[in-house]
Amino acid sequence: MMKIGIITGSTRPGRNSLQVAQWVKKLADKRGDAEYEIVDIAEYNLPLYNEPIPAAYSQKYVTPEAIPWSEKIAELDGYVFITPEYNHGITSALKNAIDYLYPEWNNKAAGIVSYGSSGGVRAAEALRVVLAELQVADVRTHPAMSLFTDFVNMNEFKPADLHIASVNTLLDQLIAWSTVLKPLRNNE
Repeated sequence: MMKIGIITGSTRPGRNSLQVAQWVKKLADKRGDAEYEIVDIAEYNLPLYNEPIPAAYSQKYVTPEAIPWSEKIAELDGYVFITPEYNHGITSALKNAIDYLYPEWNNKAAGIVSYGSSGGVRAAEALRVVLAELQVADVRTHPAMSLFTDFVNMNEFKPADLHIASVNTLLDQLIAWSTVLKPLRNNE
């Protein structure tokens, strides 16, 4: 059975990404087609990435704080990124967490659920570029939540029912891509 991590995209106090991740997990758990878990980047307390040599070149240079993060990402077959949009892009915390690793991401699939004043679509597009460099195949379907219509007072998540079908389509695509990419990971 595929193991899918639902990765929160923010570490700030009062963040919305954990609420969105919990909602996606609740929908995903009803499916029974994979093991889904929330991977909260705030729990990893990653310092600002400042390594002498990128981890992609040598795992011996991975900061000790990043080892649990590396192990978690390596054990997963695919990801759902929950990303807010900050200044037309992804959060610095999410980019920092992604940049700590390289081979752990390779030959896997990802879906993106975004939110923001414009649904977080610019953050999702920026994330797609980053994922491409990491050899992560991102799926097409992209639920985009509005801070104005899917949140009460921009902080209590109350998604419109129309997003349920979109999340399920994203998960269908994610499981399919994660499954077909698994033989590539087994040959590494």
